[in-house]
Amino acid sequence: MDTRYSTGKEPFKRMTTEELRTEFLIQNIFNANNISGVYSHIDRIVTMGALPTDQKICLEKNIDAMKEFGVNYFLERRELGVINIGGTGLIEADDRKYKLNHYDALYLPMGTKSIFLSSVDAEKPAKFYMNSTPAHHAFPAKLITYSDAKHLHMGSAAESNERTINQYIHPDVLETCQLSMGLTHLEEGSVWNTMPAHTHERRMEVYFYFDIPENQAVFHFMGEPCQTRHIIMHNDEAVINPSWSIHSGCGTKNYTFIWSMAGENRTYTDQDQIRTQDLR
Repeated sequence: MDTRYSTGKEPFKRMTTEELRTEFLIQNIFNANNISGVYSHIDRIVTMGALPTDQKICLEKNIDAMKEFGVNYFLERRELGVINIGGTGLIEADDRKYKLNHYDALYLPMGTKSIFLSSVDAEKPAKFYMNSTPAHHAFPAKLITYSDAKHLHMGSAAESNERTINQYIHPDVLETCQLSMGLTHLEEGSVWNTMPAHTHERRMEVYFYFDIPENQAVFHFMGEPCQTRHIIMHNDEAVINPSWSIHSGCGTKNYTFIWSMAGENRTYTDQDQIRTQDLR
């Protein structure tokens, strides 16, 4: 479990490219038959990845819950969201088994003790991208298929941002303590996401970029609206965004990304919009 500490606005202005990448970029998320994890002190969100091929993996394979979280098991005081971006996978949570096809999601509540992940076909393994946040109440577990998600078609080809926002773990779909997750897919020819840019003071966000071809990249923009910086992202990489930071990206080709939020509320429209002409 890699630990990242919160960086304020003033130190952020002076950070080098290497320092920005060390603090905010998450790489090597998927490793065969293993679990990766990054713990951020920004709203204490945990970003994880699992790539089971020919083995069933315990979620706590690389987590010492007592040492790292002060609890007896990982979700004793946390909730978990999972989105599968690979082949068909299985998740066994306590006494229930869930089948996740490509682009299906699963919400597991506080109090879930035993979690195992596996793939139906080792040649086409599941790729489970996960986020976990602190929780105070146990809401029901729920499988959210792609068809169950709320789909919002936004943007236009003329502005290079025609996209579909798929809301999975969202107030319009199910109740959680604070975790929200969704998946946004850009149409061919569109490269901009989340533009015009915004911040949301009451929530931080993690962006996970995928479906990026090997010879392409996404320029992820962050920082205060008047002090922007960028991090170049490649396939299957995530970036941590503090609540005071914008979070917007532009690719050399269309791509897909998962957004995950944690904080004081789950009001999706609670945003401070930034006029494009005010960005610096």
